[in-house]
Amino acid sequence: MERLQQSRNGTATTEPKGRNEKAMAVKTTGLVHIYCGDGKGKTTAGMGLCVRAAGYGYRVLIYQFMKNNRTSERKILEKVENITIVDGLTEEKFSFQMTEEEKSERRKFYAQQLKKVTDLARDGQYDLLFLDEVIYTIRAGLLDEALVLDFLDHRPENLEVILTGQGPDEALLQRADYVSEICARRHPFAQGQPARDGIER
Repeated sequence: MERLQQSRNGTATTEPKGRNEKAMAVKTTGLVHIYCGDGKGKTTAGMGLCVRAAGYGYRVLIYQFMKNNRTSERKILEKVENITIVDGLTEEKFSFQMTEEEKSERRKFYAQQLKKVTDLARDGQYDLLFLDEVIYTIRAGLLDEALVLDFLDHRPENLEVILTGQGPDEALLQRADYVSEICARRHPFAQGQPARDGIER
């Protein structure tokens, strides 16, 4: 069976089921990861991969969309050699809590932030880029997906990229080498349990 594969230049090609094993065997970096789904653990998985990469000696760049600068993971990761975290907003809220004016401001802000971090990633000083909650930001209408797709299509060949968030569309999925979907079978939030510091945030 063949499936549609989006090439780096945006043209559609077909690819046999299963990647070319010989070609993949020699590619050590430069792949795209997506962690999606409605379950807990997407950011956790992405951060874990960042720690592993930094431990190996890779230089890691992280930006968290839709989050303030006080997430618990930052407190420890900022102390890890080889990891750089770009600041976002000091305060943030869910998209459904925003006014139309706030949404308009966020669209400009997140477009600027995406350019900032991707420019840093393009200059060759980083081996891995983690765009946390970028998929949610796109789905909320606060970031133009075309900007992300263009970056993925023209990123440095050896740059590893991680994207997280619920509901990636086909255009993003076609550009991914790994797609891991985390399914919520059970979550305390359904019983009214709020997010807990150090566990969910």
